[in-house]
Amino acid sequence: MSKVLVAYFSASGVTAEKAKHIAKAAGADMYEIKPADPYTEEDLDWHNKESRTTVEMKDKEFRPEIAEKLSDISGYDTIFLGYPIWWYTCPSIVRTFLENYDFSGMTLILLATSDGAKFGKSLQDVKASVAESAIVREGKIMTNMQPLVIARWVQEQGFSAEI
Repeated sequence: MSKVLVAYFSASGVTAEKAKHIAKAAGADMYEIKPADPYTEEDLDWHNKESRTTVEMKDKEFRPEIAEKLSDISGYDTIFLGYPIWWYTCPSIVRTFLENYDFSGMTLILLATSDGAKFGKSLQDVKASVAESAIVREGKIMTNMQPLVIARWVQEQGFSAEI
């Protein structure tokens, strides 16, 4: 039997809500990717060229520190990775998470929330941040998906969904 983790970053709570539905449907453990320095509303103002997130996303090498690290990831076979789309990719903190663990032989299924963008370059960026032997699959943009639809989608992925 596959051991499943839902790892997610959520700045506003939207991605967290979707991650909880996925975890329930898949019978998965959960891990929230939390920044050591939490984002404020001003930090998230993408209209402001000086906001923290704008500055971070412009610097492709910047990796925000994570508050609490996951003790061991080796016991998982599948990881649903949730995040909002920022500047057509995953937030820098998601790359911090990916670059701090060995995902060799694991399957990562990407889940995103977005007000209009598709996955953009995030599939490419996630693949660049993990071992070559990791299988990275583009999953779904979950922004407007209702819990029942999420549960059915999880079931279609081969997991025992709670519907």
